[in-house]
Amino acid sequence: MDFFSALSTYSFLQNAVIAALFAALSCGISGTFVYVNRITFIAGGIAHAVLGGVGAAVYFGISPFVGAVFTALLFALLLGIVRLKASQHEDTVIGAMWACGMSAGIIFMYLTPGYAVNLNNYLFGNILLVSKGDITALSVLAALVILISVLFFRQFKAVSFDGENATLHGVKSSLIYILMLSVIALTVVVLMKVVGLILVIAFMSLPAATAAIFQRKVGGIIILSIILSFIFSMSGLFVSYTWNLPTGAVITLVSGAVYAVALLFSKLSR
Repeated sequence: MDFFSALSTYSFLQNAVIAALFAALSCGISGTFVYVNRITFIAGGIAHAVLGGVGAAVYFGISPFVGAVFTALLFALLLGIVRLKASQHEDTVIGAMWACGMSAGIIFMYLTPGYAVNLNNYLFGNILLVSKGDITALSVLAALVILISVLFFRQFKAVSFDGENATLHGVKSSLIYILMLSVIALTVVVLMKVVGLILVIAFMSLPAATAAIFQRKVGGIIILSIILSFIFSMSGLFVSYTWNLPTGAVITLVSGAVYAVALLFSKLSR
């Protein structure tokens, strides 16, 4: 059965498309601010540290999704404080959180009695296994990302381009920056179901980086990034279903290939 026939027949593919839409909405917004602020390493640190929360949640019998959200927000707060108060140690702290978070998660999962954990589902994602409950959780997180970003859009832009000037104009730059990292953290949890924690960095940055080649305004980058994220996800679903390949990895490769072509086109056109 071809992909489009299967899409109209199987609920798991329909759930995957809905998840891809919510992921695109979140990724397009958060990825733009990751790109503008050049904080891909911070986003990666949050993503990989989340595995510690997932492992702890599994060990204590809590929903892994809840553990992921809690840990992502906690590390967003910690990394925001480090960036603002101790920037000279930022790389070291992020690297430590990155490594220790993943290590703790693996140990917790290993120690969980009677629980056979497939790490690939967390590390590389599996959008084809998204359930109705996951769809509900993803929709709530996506709604939070959109709501916060709309309410604080001007402040996010001000802090991204000139934090000192924003502070002089009455913007609480430190709090806004941490809030922006929290939005990015929520998006990491959404993408965990789509491309996995390992590939979050690529999918968080590539759609926005591609959009920035054709757009200069932040609003334009966000809109185009949302569209590209959904196209990349659907293309990855199509290819992975047709040739029986890992979906998250295919989505990331499609994103990277389009970015490379767009960058080459931009260079040649100049």
